[in-house]
Amino acid sequence: MNIRLAKPDDLFAIQAANLQNLPENYGMKFCAPPRRPSCRSLRCRYAGMYHAITWPQISFVAEDHKGRIVGYVLAKIRMSSDEGEDDDGGSGTVTRKDDHAGKLPEVHGHVNSISVLRSYRRLGLARKLMLLSQEAMVSVYRASFVSLHVRKSNLAAIALYRDALGFRVFKVESKYYGDGEDALSMRLDMNP
Repeated sequence: MNIRLAKPDDLFAIQAANLQNLPENYGMKFCAPPRRPSCRSLRCRYAGMYHAITWPQISFVAEDHKGRIVGYVLAKIRMSSDEGEDDDGGSGTVTRKDDHAGKLPEVHGHVNSISVLRSYRRLGLARKLMLLSQEAMVSVYRASFVSLHVRKSNLAAIALYRDALGFRVFKVESKYYGDGEDALSMRLDMNP
């Protein structure tokens, strides 16, 4: 297996892995600019392209021995206030607000999506992809923590994030997903 930085040429393979494994398919608020295409496959390419161009150092793909992409992690950088809320309204656009009483918002990484094809699971690829992305968030952007959302019913992913990577549940976001399922908002502090 080879893990490397994602590049724009990978977006169709990332889209295929996403469509095969995940119900969300980039239809949520994190797709970047407010005007999003309505076609779900185009939305996926648009979100992936936006992430690849804006934060090229923090998204990775895993390839098999033939160079076929079998997994990916798609991430971005955000800003947070002292209260831990996103200042970007979830859009992914990093902005500075003047209402922080003299304190600048905190930079943090956010994992938008991670997926590994079923036949390549249980090989540690998801963990390796996450660790590479987290390390890049800290070294390139000096992120103080990493956040992500996970379906409350996705016990395998929760175990990976909590037990293997050290994330903790920050809060529950009611009806976060399009089908009404709650999300666990999880965080990993990157400061020693």
